[in-house]
Amino acid sequence: MKTNFSMLFYLKKQKNYRGGDIPVYLRITVSGNRSEMTSGLECDPLRWNAKSGRQDGKKEDVRSFNAYLDNLQSMIYQVHKDLFDSGEVITSESIKSRFIGREVRKHTLIEGIKIHNEKMKALVGREYAIGTLKRFQVLERHLIAFMNDKYQITDINIRNVNYAFIKDFDFFLRSTNGCANNTTVRYLKSLGKILRISLSLKWIDSDPMFGYKLKSKNVERSFLTEDELTKISEKKFLTDRLAQVRDVFIFCCFTGLAYSDIEKLSLANIKTGVDGKKWVYTNRTKTGTRSAVPLLPPAIAVLEKYIDHPHCIIKDRVLPVSSNQKMNEYRAPVKVL
Repeated sequence: MKTNFSMLFYLKKQKNYRGGDIPVYLRITVSGNRSEMTSGLECDPLRWNAKSGRQDGKKEDVRSFNAYLDNLQSMIYQVHKDLFDSGEVITSESIKSRFIGREVRKHTLIEGIKIHNEKMKALVGREYAIGTLKRFQVLERHLIAFMNDKYQITDINIRNVNYAFIKDFDFFLRSTNGCANNTTVRYLKSLGKILRISLSLKWIDSDPMFGYKLKSKNVERSFLTEDELTKISEKKFLTDRLAQVRDVFIFCCFTGLAYSDIEKLSLANIKTGVDGKKWVYTNRTKTGTRSAVPLLPPAIAVLEKYIDHPHCIIKDRVLPVSSNQKMNEYRAPVKVL
């Protein structure tokens, strides 16, 4: 990774300086960021040449003094070269730390995602929906697959995540994984959140996604006609599980509630409104907003069908809702037309 690297020696006066020799400091600058450390030497300011960063004179003690600084400079340049050759991210602090024998702790991209996911998991049901957590878990799997495909690794120093990495991951999602544009954008936005958290923790010095263009496309969603809903409702299935999936789907259609909202509904959420009819009162899982939905006759018919169902009685639920994965799996083979 190409960087703007420079170094210089200078005299650093103390605030209470009253005369005499002054410590010689070394300043390392990489891409405008500085790190400083003492050289271990002191010099009379009258003998110091600020332009050359050395002591003026030709005596033996001066030559020895300047030779020491020359050697120190060579070692710093060697550290820079070693970091470059090993593919490490080069910063003024990493050069300083490598030189004095104190390596900067390396954090990885997958480490950042795992820490984020563990914290999110603890807040599912209070601040986050389970679907949000699953999206970040899938992001982790996609990133591991991408790095294995592109670099033959399963993790990477988070400081090595750059614009090119993000661009290649974007292409991997669209090509190898076959993700649509909006799905790809959602995963990249999730990755952006991880990188911004890493920036706040000072794991990285800048946001590699800054300026990266993410644009969702408007999707025109089709809807079912009354005739189609009737055919689905009247379809006879050979197994109860398919009939249950159908009934949950019909209930969603006639209430406008999402799977995550239906899955948690209990009898306490079904109340009589001021109009004397039954309503569903609940907090939407995704937004947390209060929702009041009138129950239309087809939805009431579905509820009455499962009022004595063992699952509903044991779990205190109004419908026997399977997992989202099973719901999608069972819905796939259903043909009603």
